Amino acid sequence: MTELLRQAISQIEKLPADRQDAIASQLLAELKGDREWETRFASTTDDRWDRMAAMVRQDIARGETVPIDSVFPS
Repeated sequence: MTELLRQAISQIEKLPADRQDAIASQLLAELKGDREWETRFASTTDDRWDRMAAMVRQDIARGETVPIDSVFPS
């Protein structure tokens, strides 16, 4: 276990049981989501990636995209 995780757990231990359970539920959901994404990415074939890239190119050609700076201004 890393020192940062030890510190986090130490702080969580000081909270009431219901807050501890809420944080634990969030962490477990996050870990489950990470595993699901890893599985999805690992099972994506080159053909699927190619089709997704073609779809994006079509969206760009049709002007259906926005500059990233307008979504995430600096």
